Amino acid sequence: MGRAKQIILKVIPSQVANPFILKHHYSGKKVNNSVLHFGVFLDGKMHGVMSYGPSLVKAHIIGLVAGTGWNEYLELNRMAFDSVLPRNSESRAIALSIKLIKKYAPHVKWVISFADACSCGDGAIYRASNFVLTAIKENEGLMLLPDGSVVHKLTLESQPTNPRPELGGRTFFDVTGGRFSIKTYMAAAGAKLQHGFQLRYIYFIDPTARDRLTVPIIPFSKIDEIGASMYKGAQIIRRTEHGQSKGNHAQSNTE
Repeated sequence: MGRAKQIILKVIPSQVANPFILKHHYSGKKVNNSVLHFGVFLDGKMHGVMSYGPSLVKAHIIGLVAGTGWNEYLELNRMAFDSVLPRNSESRAIALSIKLIKKYAPHVKWVISFADACSCGDGAIYRASNFVLTAIKENEGLMLLPDGSVVHKLTLESQPTNPRPELGGRTFFDVTGGRFSIKTYMAAAGAKLQHGFQLRYIYFIDPTARDRLTVPIIPFSKIDEIGASMYKGAQIIRRTEHGQSKGNHAQSNTE
């Protein structure tokens, strides 16, 4: 673990967290409904931020673990680290954050997060942090805009009446005639679907929650088997001479 053992976490306000995320996260975007932010400090200076909050569409997620109360899970929706932090800092920070959540928010039973292999990585840090893999899905939601920015269809569908700069100030509903038509939006915005995969990971703070999981746990080897091993949208190969999957290193600004 080396120097990573020296990092500490502090709860920080969104006014401190969000500017760092905007500067260092690969998406260049914050998550507006984040409710818990941790600063990751080394030698007294902040070099990383982790943000937790409810999922954007909570009703789609809560049923993954049967019997989950409305506020009994959190989504780790942003991790942004600069290049100063040493190797293994991501997994160390995740472990410390979960320890703090367990102590100060005991009602939270599990944590979910998503790895975006279209734009970043396939979740090596989650595999190193004892998350289980519960879904590998070819991208159907992330769209690349002409200016190089990325938007997810859930953002559009949850904010259909908000003005969109890529639509010249018109709203999603303006161009779709009040329908939830992603194809119509893509044509109007000049957007294209990003190539790659989305991977869903879950960590069980309460071990008994694992027994209530309503979807299968997928072996990590499946990532290689279906060609979902990716970094920044490019496929990578992680194979030993025996044909077994070999974990890649955790990357900064990964998820």
